[in-house]
Amino acid sequence: MAKKTATKTGGRKPNAAFMKPVTPSDKLAEVVGAKPIPRTEVTKKLWAYIKKNGLQDKKNKRMINADANLKAVFGGKSSVNMFDMTKLVSKHLK
Repeated sequence: MAKKTATKTGGRKPNAAFMKPVTPSDKLAEVVGAKPIPRTEVTKKLWAYIKKNGLQDKKNKRMINADANLKAVFGGKSSVNMFDMTKLVSKHLK
């Protein structure tokens, strides 16, 4: 019996649309910086900011409590669900 060699398929390819640099609005730039960066990096920097400033709700980790900078990005809302956050942030990307 001959052994079959498994052909390794390449992993997932990153979606080019996510890797294309986007420019944050002035309000979002206060949190993630003003230079154009990919959407994936915007999300990473946003989460780093949230963790650094302790803005994640202690009881319900899905909720983000906005400080003054994030309140401007979240359209004036003081608390936002983490899934709604990406929708609100996308309005601030060009």
